[in-house]
Amino acid sequence: MTHVPSVPAGAPAGALTRLWRSAAATFLLSALAAVGLGRAEAADAGQIARGEYLARLGDCVACHTAEGGKSMAGGRELATPFGVLFSTNITPDKETGIGNYTFAQFDRAMRKGVAADGHNLYPAMPYPSYAKMTGEDMQALYAYLMQGLAPVKQANKPTAMRWPFSQRWGLSLWNWAFLDTTPFQPDAGKDATWNRGAYLVQGLGHCGACHTPRGIAFQEKAMSDAGSKGKHFLAGETVESWRALSLRGLWTVEDTALFLKTGQNRFATASGNMAEVIHHSTQHVKDEDLVAIATYLKSLPPGEHELPAPSTPRDAVAGKVPGNLFSSRGGLAYVQFCGDCHRQDGNGVSKIFPPLAGNPAVTAKDPATLLHITLTGWKTASTAAHPRVFTMPGFARLNDQELAELITFVRSSWGNGGEAVTASQVKKMRAEVVKQDPKAIDNSKFETPRLADMLAKPNAEQLVRGMRLHLETKDLLPNHVGDQLNCTSCHLNAGTVADGSPFVGVSAFFPSYAPRAGRIITLEDRINGCFKRSMNGKPLPVESADMKAMVAYFDWMKGATKPEDKVPGRGIGKIDRSLKPNSDNGKKIYAEQCAVCHGENGEGLKSADGKMVYPPLWGDESFNLGAGMARTYTAAAFVKRNMPIGFHGKFPLGQGGLSDQEALDVAEYFSHQPRPDFPEKVKDWPNGKKPEDARY
Repeated sequence: MTHVPSVPAGAPAGALTRLWRSAAATFLLSALAAVGLGRAEAADAGQIARGEYLARLGDCVACHTAEGGKSMAGGRELATPFGVLFSTNITPDKETGIGNYTFAQFDRAMRKGVAADGHNLYPAMPYPSYAKMTGEDMQALYAYLMQGLAPVKQANKPTAMRWPFSQRWGLSLWNWAFLDTTPFQPDAGKDATWNRGAYLVQGLGHCGACHTPRGIAFQEKAMSDAGSKGKHFLAGETVESWRALSLRGLWTVEDTALFLKTGQNRFATASGNMAEVIHHSTQHVKDEDLVAIATYLKSLPPGEHELPAPSTPRDAVAGKVPGNLFSSRGGLAYVQFCGDCHRQDGNGVSKIFPPLAGNPAVTAKDPATLLHITLTGWKTASTAAHPRVFTMPGFARLNDQELAELITFVRSSWGNGGEAVTASQVKKMRAEVVKQDPKAIDNSKFETPRLADMLAKPNAEQLVRGMRLHLETKDLLPNHVGDQLNCTSCHLNAGTVADGSPFVGVSAFFPSYAPRAGRIITLEDRINGCFKRSMNGKPLPVESADMKAMVAYFDWMKGATKPEDKVPGRGIGKIDRSLKPNSDNGKKIYAEQCAVCHGENGEGLKSADGKMVYPPLWGDESFNLGAGMARTYTAAAFVKRNMPIGFHGKFPLGQGGLSDQEALDVAEYFSHQPRPDFPEKVKDWPNGKKPEDARY
């Protein structure tokens, strides 16, 4: 095995040159020896392990593994502006993989983009970056691919590039014009950490393949930060309708390393292809290498068209509710579709839903990533630190104008300073996404009333007040709420979610006979019942302005619904009554699915400033004994259709996902935990008609 000597920090330029020339000469002898032997000799376990680590750094598995396919066997579709490529089999299978490659042939493919049979590879394979690898690293990677992987017999798929790009001979000219095969040259004026980071970013990490602007021939405008073109390196680029953001001057070293390790930090959560990079690659990188990468990125001045990344959260504006949240169409759209996860203050929910205040995808000059995510959805990277994946559904059901209003609100709030987005921009992105993947957009019809439309009504101020009373019940009516619930704790998105006990059409059915109460009740009675039995509080005076505002909000959401109508999405559905609850299994499900939002011991989740984000499910501050969860199967039906949120891509909260049995088991567990009593429960089951699943 050939050893490439390391360069001591601070070595003079002449010494650096001699060392790298020596390394190149040694590497050349090694390559010639490999050609003479025809195959590399058996590598030791340490070299193979090193090669496996390098393959992780290079994220080989992400491109060379098809969805549901065998690792490194190729077949993944790679869309380019010039047609479609399919990644190749790089397992050591001798017929369909690279099992017959000599080291010299492998090295030529990695550095020059030329396959063993002499045909040129398309630079979708980032050989211009891999050319910077040291000979020692190249040999270790070769050893791993040849001796550390099991061979997989899987034929490669032919490319589908459009003419003239299907003519590979043109790639020789491209290489002549743009390919620099010079290995990485350490900077004697920088320390070892910086140089290690620069080597990984420029080389194996091939970060520039996505994050560096492209030239007229689709070449990266710069392969490093050096020279007159260096200002372009990692300055951001739009790729496949995603904005690969500028990596220059990125956050603090600690925040960047944390992001690469976990997919999250104080400022952002990974999205798009970056979530895959973190899942497959960077979460497995050694901490010292992550620090090196972050150190190098931090040293680069901000990109020309990107705002410098903040070093601290924007506390001056984050944590404050925008002044136009309840008075603009964009603000009310945010309240309805975004607030449950990202919160009114834009801070999100730590380790679950990302902040929008200062988020680089929000503040970017090019809003492509934000538009893409809003239309098609998003999910977190699965990492050892955060193994559970949370999702954001796509909002393509909203029309272009609605989305433009919503996105503009987000980009202009909490000090983000982003430019407005137009309906035409949304329309263009919608078309681009559909062209790439027709299944990516959910265009099914959605009938729920839009909160933004309240602003056009004569009593708009009253309606907005009524909506806010449902949304912020605890804060606005502290004398009437004795626990930590708001109406929206159960009636999600201000009561607009189908199958989530929505308020849609509910006003049309009052006054009505209530079997549980054994009498006719009015809408005001129903509202006050919630104050007493759900919020452990006191009823609102029927003639008060706040009660009238709540009723007005219900009446507005009724629309044209008549008492005899069946309103799709009302209620919470039913659970199979033949199933029997298992509380022990429910405890496990609670720990897996519920505790992250509602606390390990049902105590709820609070923000850093002590405000309740998601309510407690038992204990003194939880809902009363006689609340809507009084019956196990009813509680299970609610859980099944509405919890957990962020579970998958279902519009509008990604809620649901549990089976009937799982929902029944977890409902049995948490609904029977201690909570405030409700003395009037003795009147709950008139005429001896107590249901079998009643909790009391």
